[in-house]
Amino acid sequence: MDNMKTSNKNDNRLWLLGLGAVLLLAYLLTDETGQPASTNAEPAGLIGSAIPNGTGTYDDLIVLFNEFESWKDYKSSGSNSFHVFDSVPDYSPATIERRQSDLKAMQARLQSMSVVDWSVPEKVDYLTVRAEIDQQQFIHHVTRPWSRDPMFYITGLLATAFTDLPATDAELENLKTNLQLVPPILASARSNLTEVAGDYADLAIRSLTMSDGVEDGYPYREQARAGVIGWYEDLLERSTVQPILRNDIEASINALREFHHWLVTDRSKMDGKNGVGKKALDWFVQNALLIPYTSEEMAILSERELERMWAFYALEQHRNRNLPEIQISSSREEYQGRIEETDGLVRNWLVDESFISIPDHIPLDWREMGYNVPFIVRATPPNFWEQVQFRDPAPDHLHAVIPGHRFDAKIAEKIPHPIRSAVNFGGRWQGWAVYLEEASLQAGILEARPRTRELIYLFGLWRAARSNGDILNQWNEMTAAETSQYWLKMTPLLDPNVARKYAYLRPAPGHGLEYTIGNIQMFRLLAERKRQLADKFNLKEFHDEFISKGRIPISLIRYEMTGYEKDVEEFWNRPPISSILAE
Repeated sequence: MDNMKTSNKNDNRLWLLGLGAVLLLAYLLTDETGQPASTNAEPAGLIGSAIPNGTGTYDDLIVLFNEFESWKDYKSSGSNSFHVFDSVPDYSPATIERRQSDLKAMQARLQSMSVVDWSVPEKVDYLTVRAEIDQQQFIHHVTRPWSRDPMFYITGLLATAFTDLPATDAELENLKTNLQLVPPILASARSNLTEVAGDYADLAIRSLTMSDGVEDGYPYREQARAGVIGWYEDLLERSTVQPILRNDIEASINALREFHHWLVTDRSKMDGKNGVGKKALDWFVQNALLIPYTSEEMAILSERELERMWAFYALEQHRNRNLPEIQISSSREEYQGRIEETDGLVRNWLVDESFISIPDHIPLDWREMGYNVPFIVRATPPNFWEQVQFRDPAPDHLHAVIPGHRFDAKIAEKIPHPIRSAVNFGGRWQGWAVYLEEASLQAGILEARPRTRELIYLFGLWRAARSNGDILNQWNEMTAAETSQYWLKMTPLLDPNVARKYAYLRPAPGHGLEYTIGNIQMFRLLAERKRQLADKFNLKEFHDEFISKGRIPISLIRYEMTGYEKDVEEFWNRPPISSILAE
C-alpha cells in the first residue's frame, strides 16, 4: 500500500508538471524581446552592470584555467571513471577546507577581470571557465562524494583488477603498488565516510558482491564476476602465471571483504539523502552547467518530451503494423555485419544529404571508430542497450559513433584553443548526440528502415524518463529504487539492471537530465537560426559551425551563433554558492 501511495504521488506530481508545458513552450517560442518569434528578430542589449569590470586580461584567464586544470587532477575532483589510485589520497577535513579556499581564491581572480570590454567569444570562454570552477565548488561544498559515497572509492579500485597478466617490468611494479594501496585506501575511506547517503550505501554493498548486469567498459567474461570482490578473485585466479602477486591480491580481497562487512554492519546509521534538494539543483544547473532553466521548468519540459516520444512511438508502431519486427542478431558475425552496413549508410547519407562535413582525419574504417555495445551471450536476456543495438545499430551509431560522440571527440581534438579543446560539458556532449537521433530521422535517413524509427523514439522516451527521474531523485521526492521502478514503468524493453545502474548518479547531479534538456536546447537553436537566416539557412553550415565551437554549454554556443544575450544576462547575475549552503 505504501508503494502504491508513493507511485500515485509521483504520477500526480508529473501530471501537474505537465500542465505547465504549454506556458513554458510559449516562452521558448518568443524572441529576445519577449514577443512572438519572427524572422527578423534582433538581439537585445546586454545588462553590463553584473559583468566583471576589473583589470585582469584574457591572457590572465588562460593562465587561471591552466592552473585550475592542474589543480583538478587531484583525486577529489570527483571523477567517476576507472582511474587508478597511485597513492592514498587525502580527503581529510583540513585538506578539503584548503581546497575550498583555493576555489574561492580562483573565483575572486575571475571577478577581478575586465570582462566587460571583452569580445563575445572571450566572454563565452570566461563563463565556461567560471562554470568549470563552479562544478568543483559544488562538489566540494554540496555533494562531497568522499564523505557521502562509498562508490567514490570502490570505483577507483576496479581498473587494478582488470589488469592483464602477466604484467612486465614497469607494469608489474605499478600493479604491485596499486594492490598494496587497496587496504590503506579502504581504511581511509572508512574514516572519511561520515555522512553516507543510504542509496549510495546500498549500491556499494551490492556492487562489492554482485555484477551490475551491465558492466559497461569491463573486460569480457563468459560468466559475470560477482562484483568488485569477484573481479579481484578473477585477478587471483589469473595470477597463477605470476605468483609473486598472490599475497598482495589476497590482502586486497580481505580488505574489500572487511569494507563490505563494515557497510553491512553500519548500514542502519547511513541515512543521508541522495538528492541535493531543489534550491541546490537549480544553482548547479544554472551556474555549473549553464543551462538557463530552473529544475521546475526542466521537469515540465521533460514531461512534455516524454509524452511526445510516447505519442510518436505509438504512431510509428501503427504506421509499421503490417511490417515484420526486427529480430535480434543471432551471432557476433551477423551483428558486426549490421554495424558495417549501418556505418556505410550513415556516412553516405551525411555526404549525400549535406548534413555535416566529414573532415579527412575521421577514420574511414568502422572498426577504428569503434562502437558501444559488444556482442555478448549471457544466461540472462540482453539488456536494454543490447535489445536495441542487436536489432539495429543505427540509433546508437548516430548517437555514439558518427556524427555523435566519437566523431565529436575527434573534431574537438583539432580545435586549436586552450580552453575549448579541454572542456566537455555534458549538456552539449549528450544534447548533440540525442539531437542527432531524431534530427537524422526527420531528415530522412531511416526511410528504408521504418521499424528502426520506432527504436529512435524508444531511445527518446527513455532519455525523457531519465530526466524526470533524475530531477525527482535530486529533489528527494524519489529514492533511487523508486526512480528505477518509475523508469521500468515508463520505458519498453528497459531491464532492472540498466534501470538500477542509472538511478545512482555521482559525483554531482545533472547527468540524467542533460540528454533531454540538451536535445531541447539543440532544437531551439536550430529553430532560431532558421528564423534568423530564412532562405539563407544551410543545415550543413549550421552543424559545422555548431560543432566547431567545442563542447562548451549550448547556451553559450547559442549566444555566439545568434547574438541573443537573454540567457547570458542571467548567467552574469550569479549568486554565490554560500546562498545554497544553509538549506
